[in-house]
Amino acid sequence: MSSLLRVQGQIGQRTLLLTTAALPLTGWAVHAVALHKQLAKTRRDPLTGLLRRDAYTARARRLLARHGDDTAVVMIDADHFKAVNDTMGHLAGDAVLASIAARLTAWAGPRAAIGRLGGDEFAVVVQLTAATREQRLEQLVRMLHTPVVLDDGRTVDVAASVGAATPDVIGVRDLAQLQRAADAALYDGKHSGHAVLAAAQHATVPSINGRRSGRPGTAVWGRAA
Repeated sequence: MSSLLRVQGQIGQRTLLLTTAALPLTGWAVHAVALHKQLAKTRRDPLTGLLRRDAYTARARRLLARHGDDTAVVMIDADHFKAVNDTMGHLAGDAVLASIAARLTAWAGPRAAIGRLGGDEFAVVVQLTAATREQRLEQLVRMLHTPVVLDDGRTVDVAASVGAATPDVIGVRDLAQLQRAADAALYDGKHSGHAVLAAAQHATVPSINGRRSGRPGTAVWGRAA
C-alpha cells in the first residue's frame, strides 16, 4: 500500500512540475497572440481595414517581384469626396470610404495588395493578365459608381477615377514608377467614368515624392500627396 502511495506521489509531483513548466509557455503564447493582433492593427487603417502605406508597399513589391508582367498597379481617387463631407457630414464620408474599401477587396481578392494611401486615395496591386485588363478595370469602375445607402436610409451617389499601369507596358517592375504612371493615367481620365491604362509616356510625367507633379498636395516638397 505504501509503495502505491509513493508511486502516486511521484506521479503527482511530475504532473505538478509539468504543469508549472507549461505556465510560462502558455503565458508567452497568449502574449505572442496579443502582440500579433496589436501589430496587425498598426498595419491596417482603422476605418477601412485596408493596409496602411508601409504594409501595402511591402506586399505590393512582393507581388510585383513574383508575378511581373501579369500584375497591374491601380490607383483610385474618389470623385467629389469633399462635397459628400460638406453636404452630408463626415459619417457619410466615412461610409463612402468604407464602401470603396469593401468594393476594392471584393474586386481584387484576398491575394492582392490593397492600401489606403491617405484621405480618399487608394492603391491596389493585383494579378491581371493582358487579355482581361480592360474588362476587369471597367468592372471596377462600375462597382465604384454604385450608390452607397447609409444606415439612416439616405443614398449617396459616388464615383471614382481609376488609372492603372503594368510592367510590360511601362517596362519596369518598380512600384514607385508604376504608381506614378498609374497616377498620371488616372488624371488623364479624371471624372470620365472610364479607367485609363497607362502608356509609356505616362511614366515620364514629372513627379514629386513619386506622385504626379501638380496634383493637390505636391506643391510642397516632402509632403506626400
